Amino acid sequence: MAQEKQKDGATPWSGRFNEPVTELVKRFTASVDFDQRLAEFDIEGSVAHARMLHAVEILSANDLAAIEKGLAQIREEIRAGKFKWSVDLEDVHMNIESRLTALVGDAGKRLHTARSRNDQVATDVRLYLRAAIDDISGLIKAAQRALLDLADQHTDTIMPGFTHMQVAQPVSYAHHLMAYFEMLNRDAQRLADCRKRVNRLPLGSAALAGTTFPIDRLLVAKELGFDGVCENSLDAVSDRDFAIEFCAAGALVMTHLSRFCEEIIIWMNPRFAFIDLADRFCTGSSIMPQKKNPDVPELIRGKSGRVYGHLLALLTLMKGQPLAYNKDNQEDKEPLFDTVDTLIASLRVFGEMLGGIEVKAEAMRNAALEGYATATDLADYLVKKGVPFREAHEAVAQAVRFAEGRGCDLAALKLPDLQQFSPLIGKDVFAALTLDGALKARSHIGGTAPARVKAAIAKGRKSLA
Repeated sequence: MAQEKQKDGATPWSGRFNEPVTELVKRFTASVDFDQRLAEFDIEGSVAHARMLHAVEILSANDLAAIEKGLAQIREEIRAGKFKWSVDLEDVHMNIESRLTALVGDAGKRLHTARSRNDQVATDVRLYLRAAIDDISGLIKAAQRALLDLADQHTDTIMPGFTHMQVAQPVSYAHHLMAYFEMLNRDAQRLADCRKRVNRLPLGSAALAGTTFPIDRLLVAKELGFDGVCENSLDAVSDRDFAIEFCAAGALVMTHLSRFCEEIIIWMNPRFAFIDLADRFCTGSSIMPQKKNPDVPELIRGKSGRVYGHLLALLTLMKGQPLAYNKDNQEDKEPLFDTVDTLIASLRVFGEMLGGIEVKAEAMRNAALEGYATATDLADYLVKKGVPFREAHEAVAQAVRFAEGRGCDLAALKLPDLQQFSPLIGKDVFAALTLDGALKARSHIGGTAPARVKAAIAKGRKSLA
């Protein structure tokens, strides 16, 4: 029975065994239900491999032509949804090879010369992830542009800056948005750096030790657009660092999206009322007719946990594996695929959602007038008058306590009231205590002064051009 299966091509390794695997084991070990996503990349890698085999005179010109024609037909069948996937054939590679052999005969059987499914799948995953990184990087740029567009409208909109979720100092809303622009900038840089390590060719490493055939790995690398080859065959087939690194970078992307979404959720709350979010990004309640729930930002916040979990899953998957390839590595794909899907979906809706934010500038400004947001400016004013900072800090702390007792802001105190805390305080102090003055005073690189924020926005636009 095993010999018959070998002739049918259902299992390429069955000649070694006296009995077939059970249906339970077959379904347990098969990966075709999820790794068929790699089909186009598998075909791309196979074409490059076949051309190399012809270049080094292992494949004839006729065989190469048949393989290329057959793989082109398979690609069209897959795109049209007409390709018949079989669990009996285990994975994407054997499904495609079996169909190719049915189409072109012995030429299809020769394609697997000088390679193994071990280096084949490692190549496919790298090709897939390289394309995914490019897509995600484009979506990060789109989100950054949306941030810049929103920031452009609010360089003079004042809101309270918070530490410990307590009012700290006034900042412009645009400055706040540009903090997230910087986070996404780092995300894009990390992904670009990760892409360099993804973009190495494992093919040619075969199962683990290389091959006896006179292959040209650099030719395949050039054909597939890789920057170079994996230098050690054992490492090439067993390495999944690149997938872990990508998931780590992806986890940070989701962290940043989640932080901003948390702020959207807080700002929408009536106690803040800093913004309103367009109805198309919200849902209602099945029982409370007044509700407008920020479901989209909540879901992005929640989906961050998926990506964190996938990162941990891949780290755990790899930590106990001896060299070289092990079947454990089949478990790398679903976490990786879902990480890619989650990032793409989250970034796409995040960028759209930024265009649905309506800013309530008056509410933001009024909130900045609470909590003595210009207290540090009063301390700085005293320091500029010659008072040591620690003494200035103490004097302002007492002034704040005094204002609290009066139930008013520092700027609402009379000059004699302020002078009891320092005789150096003059009429010019009130310019330092205004929200607009506080913003304009921080006119240095990275500061919240409107002029500096406008320069940062312009620089950001230039960097994305």
